Amino acid sequence: MKKLTHRELVTRQENQRFSSLPFCAVLNQIRSLYNVGSIFRTADGAGLEKLWLCGITGIPPSSRISKTALGAEKKVPWSYAKSARYCIQSLKKQGYMIVLLEQTHQSIPYQKLNVKSPVCLIVGNEITGVSEDILSLCDAAVEIEMVGLKNSLNVTVAFGIVAYHIRHQMMKGLGVS
Repeated sequence: MKKLTHRELVTRQENQRFSSLPFCAVLNQIRSLYNVGSIFRTADGAGLEKLWLCGITGIPPSSRISKTALGAEKKVPWSYAKSARYCIQSLKKQGYMIVLLEQTHQSIPYQKLNVKSPVCLIVGNEITGVSEDILSLCDAAVEIEMVGLKNSLNVTVAFGIVAYHIRHQMMKGLGVS
């Protein structure tokens, strides 16, 4: 086994034929700019078409976002919306399946989620989660099983787990493995 060189990695990325999926995310009240940057980087890797930055969520340009995004904030399309609710309502009218990453009475393990394209994943504030007024707009709520002392993962880690699950389901639906 031999690691790929940086040049080999860049070449592989440049030769990819697949770009983004009909898959976006709403960041609702994310307080840490480092978390926003990390989500940009993960969104780039997972092939999201767009990020919606809502409420107090920081926006580029920001040195703190850039520190963790490593340039992804310049590649992944994004928009700012003061109200996540209005943003989600608009996406819903466009036919997006609205998936909430939150622990609710109705949430299911993320592995049991079956998506229909297009999809919007919503993640919320690091402490309080998503705003209550958003719950009624969602088609599904998913959560990640926790067996330790803590009841949740960092928002960026949780986003990555669920975003890649959705990506794999969408790719399989497109006949791409």
